[in-house]
Parts: sequence; structure tokens; C-alpha cells
Amino acid sequence: MTQESADVNEAIAGELRLMEPAFRSSGEAARLFDPEFVEVGASGRRYTYEETITGLPGKPGSSTDGPRYEPSAITGVLLAPGLVHLTFETVFDGNRARRTSLWRKRDETTGWRMYYHQGTPVPPDQT
Repeated sequence: MTQESADVNEAIAGELRLMEPAFRSSGEAARLFDPEFVEVGASGRRYTYEETITGLPGKPGSSTDGPRYEPSAITGVLLAPGLVHLTFETVFDGNRARRTSLWRKRDETTGWRMYYHQGTPVPPDQT
């Protein structure tokens, strides 16, 4: 396995971990977000690291007895050393979304962390 493949696989593993309800609702999820994290939600609203960490346990997908994110077609590319771009789709409670994330690795101590995320709803009539 090349270093590029290993880096992409680590970012994918982090992305999948953040979709697990038990992990999302735990305090451990904070370690997978970069301190400069930004998300642009489907509503167009911008979320900061602090807003995300504080709100994550109560967000949809964080309850073990509720709907879960179902990811598919995850692909990634190393854009530069320490920067991986992921694209994928999810289905959540019957709704599809196309998603993109940037994962950044500043050093070996902190490892890969999500730096940016955006989800775009897919209308039901789109394939």
C-alpha cells in the first residue's frame, strides 16, 4: 500500500467513525475535528468547530435508536501532503445527500482531522 493510499484510508476511516451514532454522541468525536473546522450545512448556514462540537450529540444521526447515515461511493484523493479530499453520498432517513470533506494532518501526534465539510441535498427525482 502506498503512503497516498494509507492517508486516504485513514481519512475514510475517520469519516465513517463520525457517522457512528455512539461515537457522535461521545466527547471523543471532538478529536477528529480540526480546531479550524468549518461546515456549510444544507441550509447554507456556516458552522464553526465550537458549534459543531457543542451541538453534535443532539444532531440527527447521534442517537443509537434513531436513523443512521448510510454512506456509499466514498472516494478520496491526496491533494497535497497532509490534505485529503473525500467525496461520497449518504442516505439518512430516506434523504440523499452528496458530501465532500477535507481532512488535514498537521503532525503525527494529532493525526487526521476533518477540516471542512459540506453536504448538498439531492432532490428525489435526481439519479
